[in-house]
Amino acid sequence: MGNTVAREDFEWVYTDQPHADRRKEILAKHPEIKALMKPDYNLVWVVVLMVLAQLTAFYLVKDLDWKWVVFWAYVFGSCISHSMTLAIHEISHNSAFGNSKAMWNRWFGIFANLPLGLPYSISFKRYHMDHHRYLGGDGIDVDIPTNFEGWFFCTRFRKFIWIVLQPFFYAIRPLCINPKPITRLEIINLLAQLSFDVVIYYLWGVKSTFYMLAGSVLGLGLHPISGHFIAEHYMFLKGHETYSYYGPLNLLTFNVGYHNEHHDFPNIPGKSLPLVKKIAAEYYDNLPQYNSWIKVLYDFVMDDTISPYSRMKRQLKGEVKQD
Repeated sequence: MGNTVAREDFEWVYTDQPHADRRKEILAKHPEIKALMKPDYNLVWVVVLMVLAQLTAFYLVKDLDWKWVVFWAYVFGSCISHSMTLAIHEISHNSAFGNSKAMWNRWFGIFANLPLGLPYSISFKRYHMDHHRYLGGDGIDVDIPTNFEGWFFCTRFRKFIWIVLQPFFYAIRPLCINPKPITRLEIINLLAQLSFDVVIYYLWGVKSTFYMLAGSVLGLGLHPISGHFIAEHYMFLKGHETYSYYGPLNLLTFNVGYHNEHHDFPNIPGKSLPLVKKIAAEYYDNLPQYNSWIKVLYDFVMDDTISPYSRMKRQLKGEVKQD
């Protein structure tokens, strides 16, 4: 049955998110950080190599026994797929080609999306910008779980299932919390993805197609890298909304673990976030931080005071501008 957690609602706060004020303070004290606000052109070549690696894997698994298809989907495909979602995260911030070539980034995001098997890039960008502008905003920030998630996934066993099903909840949550009209680019993203999937099935068959889709689902569910979903903003310590992770998996995730630094400076590519921490160490060294995403997952399940309700939430005031 598991133990029921005590929390019965989100942590409602009536202050602004801390990142804008800290950004102003840091830039006033360390103006040299502005030099890091530029595209990371190496990201383009890394993404191209990742796409080629997955295409090679699609070919190599086409004649394997099913048990080995599943094995490689989890051991290799899931890592590449989850890493690619974080490359798309970088691209959503225009890190590949810069803000002056925003559409180049959108098209490149659609290309990076292809080996995931499911259309993701364009919709993610629209909702992710809301997450940065209105962190914890009620009815706007779809990174916040629904009330149903908080109410139902309230025991250790149910929290474990919630982690396994995270890809499902991230997919349907926008439709429940903040549905938006479909855009032309989202339709293009969908058609490009369906065309790619059909080509993979036609060329290499059902095993390659399964490997592609299973790798994406498994990589975003019960997987060490998925610890970042919980580590970033779940309130393990009261009053702290964003947490950074400084462990080795940053090498596979474009430094998404440097999450306080990222929210303070979303226009600085992940490659340069360790430099932000080094330059402004007095602002980051004493903030709560993690060194293991696996431990975050374990603690989330086993700590009866933590649940999907363990998020700060805000009632937004004034005009809300969304993508």
